[in-house]
Amino acid sequence: MYQIEQFIENITSVQIIDIIIAVLIILFFRIFSSTLSYIIIRMFKFKTRNSKRIKESAFYKPLRIFFVILGFYIAVLFLEQPLNLSEKTMNIVTKIFEIISVISFAKGLAESLTMQSPFVKKIKQRLDKNDDDTMFEFILKILRAIIYIIAGFIVITLLGINLNGLVAGLGIGGVIVTLAAQDTAKNLFGGLVIFLDKPFSVGDWIQMDTYEGTVEDITFRSTRVRTFENSIVNIPNSIISNSSIINWSKMEKRRYKTNLCIQIDTPLEKLEKFKARVEEMLQGREAIVDDSIIVKFDEIKDNGINVLICSFTDSVDYTSYIAEKENINYKIMKILREEQIELAYDTKTVYVKN
Repeated sequence: MYQIEQFIENITSVQIIDIIIAVLIILFFRIFSSTLSYIIIRMFKFKTRNSKRIKESAFYKPLRIFFVILGFYIAVLFLEQPLNLSEKTMNIVTKIFEIISVISFAKGLAESLTMQSPFVKKIKQRLDKNDDDTMFEFILKILRAIIYIIAGFIVITLLGINLNGLVAGLGIGGVIVTLAAQDTAKNLFGGLVIFLDKPFSVGDWIQMDTYEGTVEDITFRSTRVRTFENSIVNIPNSIISNSSIINWSKMEKRRYKTNLCIQIDTPLEKLEKFKARVEEMLQGREAIVDDSIIVKFDEIKDNGINVLICSFTDSVDYTSYIAEKENINYKIMKILREEQIELAYDTKTVYVKN
């Protein structure tokens, strides 16, 4: 407390003016940080006149932070001689400024490599539009990770940490790190297999041994799936790469199939008429693929005559498929009643000996 009071007493009128100028420098950069950021981005995007698009640029917010910090840095440089700031203090301030500058630039560069970025959208348009967005997004994630790793190494260097010693330390603990990273390596390799084989994409409905739902995201380590109970499950990529996967979203058509066991004493004329009416009914439905319709006297059983009814429908998603299936079932039941045909049931006759 005494040192602070002594410092205040030693401040001259000239130093007060210097401090006021330094504060004005900070306020100037704080107030005009948005304008300066806008001007710099506009210099690189001279064809863009839409101010909203310029402010949505990935570098806009990092540049604003940079100019605010630059204002503080210039103010401290201005006060170095008037306040007789030590070399150690100036080194600390310089390192802080450099580290924040590196982080801001890395953040802006990484944010420009997203699927929503105009820069990425232009590249995507020049490439094949039919390319899988999931694979493209995975590559962008790798590039962003590389940018942050490089920025991390630069920050470590600025802090004065010897990278050679750090690498040597990692070498000593290499065995421990290797053992600990086995699962991570498996998941990364599993993620690579997913993107190369492309068994599914984001938005697909998939089913595995114990999981079923819609794919929401694919990362380096895991795949996020939203189940039909509206919960989220993160499945390690190593498990997915070693599992059998049913991709229901890739279906071009669904199969409707049912077996009707008709009473054994049904006249064959009625049976033939029933088959003809069911086949005609299926052919009249828009969602049914005509050349896939099968209505056949399939099998003679102990208690009745088995009729196989089978066809494929264009109603692929589960909701419309169930609705189509229900409609067909109603039609079949109506035909059975109109033709007065009864279904057979499993029966047993028990004889009791007195």
